[in-house]
Amino acid sequence: MNKKVLIIYTGGTIGMAVDPDTNALVPFDFEKISRKVPELKKFDFGINSISFNPIVDSSEMSPEIWGKLVKIIEENYSSYDGFVVLHGTDTMAYTASALSFMLHNLQKPVILTGSQLPLGAIRTDGKENLLTALEIAAAHKNEQALVPEVCIYFQDKLFRGNRTTKYNAEHFRAFRSDNYPPLAEVGLHIKYNYPYIRYTTLNGTFSVSTRMDNNISLLKIFPGINEHVIRSVLDAPGIRGVVLETYGSGNAPTSQWFMKALRDAIDRGVVIINVTQCLAGDVEMWRYETGRHLLNMGVVSGYDITTEAALTKLMFLLGNSASMEELKMNLNRSLKGEIKTVNS
Repeated sequence: MNKKVLIIYTGGTIGMAVDPDTNALVPFDFEKISRKVPELKKFDFGINSISFNPIVDSSEMSPEIWGKLVKIIEENYSSYDGFVVLHGTDTMAYTASALSFMLHNLQKPVILTGSQLPLGAIRTDGKENLLTALEIAAAHKNEQALVPEVCIYFQDKLFRGNRTTKYNAEHFRAFRSDNYPPLAEVGLHIKYNYPYIRYTTLNGTFSVSTRMDNNISLLKIFPGINEHVIRSVLDAPGIRGVVLETYGSGNAPTSQWFMKALRDAIDRGVVIINVTQCLAGDVEMWRYETGRHLLNMGVVSGYDITTEAALTKLMFLLGNSASMEELKMNLNRSLKGEIKTVNS
């Protein structure tokens, strides 16, 4: 039986065309995508598409839109063998991370992709990104999807979605995954890195979670940061969680006022997770005295998690945990391959 893949267009540059009258970028009718990409007709599997109405610029992405997206996947899960989500690049890593936590017992590929230039542009990168993402989404062997997880495909590499960060706003190679190898590399052939692909051993039924608590904040440490700035974040009304971006392997100032501000927040029940500002490497709070101070007061290590994954994981756990103990336990373990830890 032929495979079927569903394209879900949320918005973004890839679905834009140049208006001949204004020379501005405007969304084209996605029902007519085969006119822009006639190669779609050459695949030996079926392709259908759904478009958000209205489409969403990726800078407007939110937990509510993630909820809408996972519901579309849930409603169509039994009818398709894979999904390709077309998305703006600016927040693609956030959406890929969020989807990885919101989709449970996933046995089918969910591949996010997009482009730096519109499909209608002569030098577009969108066509190759779309065609390859579709091929990967349909790839099966012995009735098993080759990549049954949430991924980002861009340029010539397939990355685990919750390990990916956008690092370049200009080049076609816009994404990188410094702490985890590519799941596939694309040239003349698609070479899958099977040892790194996550094949779930759970026997449960596919399901989704839509609850995400966004009462969180991101606090990036920098030399000279003052108490007013720290307090404005940690003491914000309703705040339940903070991703703390520290130096190197998890180091931060040891000033008395800084440590007291963190301790006060933790005592109020605010969850603080420590991630590194570096693109590569991980948090090892036990290594230096400055990090040990954070560890001793109850700051949770983010290990080698990306900031995007840390934020969305925290939203997910705050929205779906039965207790603070359960939340902290799950912060310290790999739920969907987002961190390397012995507690996965």
